[in-house]
Amino acid sequence: MSLLEKTPRTTRPAAPAAAREPRITDEHGRRVRPGELVLRYLLLLVVLALTVGPFLWQLSTSLKGPTEDIFSSPPSFLPAHPTLHNYARVADTIPVWDYALNSLKVASAGVVTNCAGSALAGYALARLRYRGRRATTLVFVLAMLVPVEGIVIAQFTTMRELGLNNTLVGVVLPGAVGAMNVLLMRNAFRALPYEIEEAAYVDGADAWQRFLRIALPSVRGTLAVVAIFAFMGAWDDFLWPLVVLSDPDRFTLTIGLNYLHGTFANDERLVAAGTVIAVAPLIALFACLQRYFFRGVGEGAVKG
Repeated sequence: MSLLEKTPRTTRPAAPAAAREPRITDEHGRRVRPGELVLRYLLLLVVLALTVGPFLWQLSTSLKGPTEDIFSSPPSFLPAHPTLHNYARVADTIPVWDYALNSLKVASAGVVTNCAGSALAGYALARLRYRGRRATTLVFVLAMLVPVEGIVIAQFTTMRELGLNNTLVGVVLPGAVGAMNVLLMRNAFRALPYEIEEAAYVDGADAWQRFLRIALPSVRGTLAVVAIFAFMGAWDDFLWPLVVLSDPDRFTLTIGLNYLHGTFANDERLVAAGTVIAVAPLIALFACLQRYFFRGVGEGAVKG
């Protein structure tokens, strides 16, 4: 045998695809051990039970009839005979749909004012150069540190001087532009490349054209986040509408549902039905905007 000839190497046969162990990795490409994966899912289930569990229990209670025991031991999660009679009783007890309409007006106005005002203010803080820009940003940061309870008297006095007490406009005005929403929009605009706006500026676009045609379409995800936060804040607000409103015809839903606790405190089915009615619009809004919500401030430059 010649010395130049090489002895053939024995190669190990490849394992079949079905026998290979699946490789589970995290978002960084690192391998996740089975025990760690089980622990993660257990923690997720615990968080899910703590967050979604109370709402599901209220939904179950609202569907139970008057003959079912809601305090049985062990508790019965699924209603034996589901009924919508409790929701009809809520409408018979209080003008719930009128209250819901008032809340919808307040929340819709809050969404419009927060989206428009926060986008304009955030763009000015992030893109426009003027003296005192850093001080203005600091003012918005400090405004987030002030509790609402500390300024409610000043807000009430202001609304009284403006003649807006006992009006829905007076409910909307103090929360028309939130400081946190302005900072969210500022951070979203700052994440956009400056080269795109510079190219538009060379082409002759003014500040309004750069804002409406380039910057604003690129931060739709953050705008959806602002819309959700504004709607939830206005819909769930209880303290300020209670202070500024005195006419029952102008009550929002959160104030109106308080009558269920006062007059029918022992009827938990009625209270649960009112709670579900109040939460349902929030769930519908999030379901419609969840695609943009999770995109968040991770918006890139203009595509195309």
